[in-house]
Amino acid sequence: MSAPAPAALHVVGLGPGDPDLLTLKAARLVESADVVAYHRGPKRSSIARSIVAELLAERAVPAVEEELVYPVTTGEAAHPRGYHGALADFYLDCAARLGAHLRAGRTVVLLAEGDPFFYGSSMYVHDLLAEEFETHRVPGVTSVSGATAAIGSGLCRHEDVLTVLPGTLPVPELARRLADTDAAVIMKLGRTFANVREALRQANLLERAVYVERASRDGERVLPVADVDPETVPYMALVVVPGLDRRADAAGRAEGSAPTPSTSPSGAVGTVHVVGLGPGPDRWLSPEATEVLGRVAHVIGYAPYVERVPQRPGLTRHASGNTVEVDRGALALRLAADGEDVAVVSGGDAGVFGMASAVFEARENADAGLRHVTVHVVPGITAAHAASALAGAALGADHALISLSDRLKPWDVIDARLRACAQADLAMAFYNPRSASRPHQFGDALTVLREELPHDRVVAVARHVGRDAEELRTTTLGEVDPETIDMGCLVIVGASSTRVTENGRVWTPRFVS
Repeated sequence: MSAPAPAALHVVGLGPGDPDLLTLKAARLVESADVVAYHRGPKRSSIARSIVAELLAERAVPAVEEELVYPVTTGEAAHPRGYHGALADFYLDCAARLGAHLRAGRTVVLLAEGDPFFYGSSMYVHDLLAEEFETHRVPGVTSVSGATAAIGSGLCRHEDVLTVLPGTLPVPELARRLADTDAAVIMKLGRTFANVREALRQANLLERAVYVERASRDGERVLPVADVDPETVPYMALVVVPGLDRRADAAGRAEGSAPTPSTSPSGAVGTVHVVGLGPGPDRWLSPEATEVLGRVAHVIGYAPYVERVPQRPGLTRHASGNTVEVDRGALALRLAADGEDVAVVSGGDAGVFGMASAVFEARENADAGLRHVTVHVVPGITAAHAASALAGAALGADHALISLSDRLKPWDVIDARLRACAQADLAMAFYNPRSASRPHQFGDALTVLREELPHDRVVAVARHVGRDAEELRTTTLGEVDPETIDMGCLVIVGASSTRVTENGRVWTPRFVS
């Protein structure tokens, strides 16, 4: 007699706990499957099974039940590969047990609280079985939806960004991510709760944060995070940080949710500090920059630069995308006019293709009430000079720093400046050499330089200076390939006097012979 054909695996989301939140499809599968499998902790009953207990009890033909008992639940394990190694072996065992049923032709339902593919253990078992067996997935109401319904407040509105975070993140990283989003949900609590509360405090969100336990089930608890006893928090509880209610005016923004260009009631005016962060590592940040960033109330900047500033109590971070430099400057001026000390951060030196000029431009174009705000520029290591140091002393004599971006100046101007610098025999360092939106720029610049300079002119290409992927390549004007250049690169074209040592260091003499 031939073996029966393998049946299908159904990974079924059950919702946050209330059996009435089961989907019709989930209920139908639980009522009809040959095998019903579910996870549980080593010292407690299965929450997933409790949700469908009534359906299982009412079946005319009982299902075969497979209890999948976690070996560990605390993050600690004696396994040679630690906690994650122990779980990996456990999921392999789960897959083997369920695979045996599938090979025997039985239909298997694997239960999951909430949604199975939202931080669910069931997805790991699914992944192990999906290549061999037919699989189906049934979504469920997520724990986030259950918790949001429990607190009775809108989670995010309009263009709010929602971030879902594991409470297992280190406190500084969790605080940073909380400060950079409009609304948040923090999962995986239990032993992490004290750290989560500290991260909320550092991100100035503790008062807005709401704790939800057993959402939609008997014993549901909803209370301010500040009032929760950490010793009572289970792993499956959540913290919800709703976005601000911005419904007060036609623009959808509530009073106090955005800075306005008013003067502070006390008449005090803050300072806008424009801070150069250097091109990469924290060790290149100046003591003055560190001191300023450690005391200002607001940090404003392009998101990757804002991320480099540690979150701390009393700090509000305003991250934004690229190409809105003047808008960032205007925001900084408004906050300072309201009496706040503000840091506008910039990579490298803020005064070299950075935010300092943008802040002064915003100040020049601002209403009279903002032109009295003091702007203080804190210097930083420039990307060009860091790249020159990596090479040796490529910019050791007269040199020019040129941006190849034509976003703020026409290409004709760039062309003329390239030719003038080449004819003046200056070493040149190129910012913004080649991007996805400007893939032709560096190639066009090479065409100009090859018309003006000999093709054996020394070229140094520095990528990700000061960071983990730091790289230096020395080549020539004739050999450099534009396809190898990207926005992580700073390119230096030497003067006629630029030399390369026997061990590959590039330097330009101070003297002209």
